[in-house]
Amino acid sequence: MIGETIAAVATPPGEGGVAIIRISGPDAREILSRAFSPVPKARRLGYGHVMGKEGKMDEAMAVFMPAPHTYTREDVAEIHCHGGSYITQRVLERVFELGARPAKSGEFTMRAFLNGRVTLDEAEAVMAVISANSEAAGRAALRQLEGGVSAYVKSIRTQLVDQMAQIEAHMDFPEEVDEDLTREELIASLEEIIAGLRERSDGDRARIVRDGASCVLAGAPNVGKSSIMNALAGSDRAIVTDIAGTTRDVLTERVFLGGLTVELSDTAGVRETGDAIEKIGVERAKKAVQNADAVIAVFDASSPWNDSEKEMLSELDSRAILVLNKTDLTVEKELPGAIMISCKTGEGIKELENAILEALRAPEIAENQMTCARHIDLAKKTLEALECALDSAQIGMPLDALCVYLQDALRTLGEITGEDATEDVIDRVFERFCVGK
Repeated sequence: MIGETIAAVATPPGEGGVAIIRISGPDAREILSRAFSPVPKARRLGYGHVMGKEGKMDEAMAVFMPAPHTYTREDVAEIHCHGGSYITQRVLERVFELGARPAKSGEFTMRAFLNGRVTLDEAEAVMAVISANSEAAGRAALRQLEGGVSAYVKSIRTQLVDQMAQIEAHMDFPEEVDEDLTREELIASLEEIIAGLRERSDGDRARIVRDGASCVLAGAPNVGKSSIMNALAGSDRAIVTDIAGTTRDVLTERVFLGGLTVELSDTAGVRETGDAIEKIGVERAKKAVQNADAVIAVFDASSPWNDSEKEMLSELDSRAILVLNKTDLTVEKELPGAIMISCKTGEGIKELENAILEALRAPEIAENQMTCARHIDLAKKTLEALECALDSAQIGMPLDALCVYLQDALRTLGEITGEDATEDVIDRVFERFCVGK
């Protein structure tokens, strides 16, 4: 594969102002010189024409970038032609005629990895940046692309290698390197590594960053759930009336809070009812609450407590955000820790937004989270090995025997960055890429 010249369209399919044909490999300059005239100076975007066998094919721009200072660390050329499907395909076919072959999915980035420009986790971050659907997901992907995950993994590997070296020193010089002190240092190091790795490999937090969180509004009919949803969404998404039971089904709206994507759901008011349709809505509301990452429990501040509200309050768990709505009216309820809201005046809405982010642990997520499912799976396997090593160290197992677990952890961590990844793993990573990347 390395040594061949590849080409592909690097821009999305369809019509557009410009399409980019990317070429990478040892023949990139030769192909550009025959497909484009005049050939621009290296690293200069130049104006000219795409040339076919019978003359000019398109008015375009082109650039040539010599290795190794390119994305793939190979010679790279790009032709920026007009973005219609017909002309884009004609230019690409011309490049193929001149000796390039079609690039496979992710082959440009695979070459960057194989040529040592990026680690495997940094290569995966390329697609994470492209597919990010929120600020938080984008920030996490950029940190990974800039080597955040690699740096963290390498720091763990360094600590483990240091501990293994200390164990080896004790085995070679038992009279000079104290066994008890070596064991104490190993235990302390493993406890620190395990705590940090467990936090970074939290699958739920990764999902929230990558895909967004679910937040459900729950409460009795006519407590103002739909009004709160409209206030958070910034639009009249839910129908609001004074008639109890207006919302019959789960209504969802995607909002952005603090850089996170949050799927906000308004649900049917929970109450006993003989209406068959409303009863289905109530069941769906209960199911939505069970599956939510956070629950906004809404109560009407203008009416005294009743038995059904007290029952609902007793069933809430740590995901709940307590809200007293309609505080513009006479307040009849007290609820310690509740956010006081009036959708008419806007009181408390900003405070509610902050409470949602706090419930979703957004500040922690922004700085500490692995988001790639492959990395999380490997981190969990690493944790298993490290926990075995820690347990063994604590019960007094000989130190040299613990090195088996530490070696397992090192190999698994190496799969994250690609240092110990098999060819099959590498192929699976890149087959998910788009062709032009």
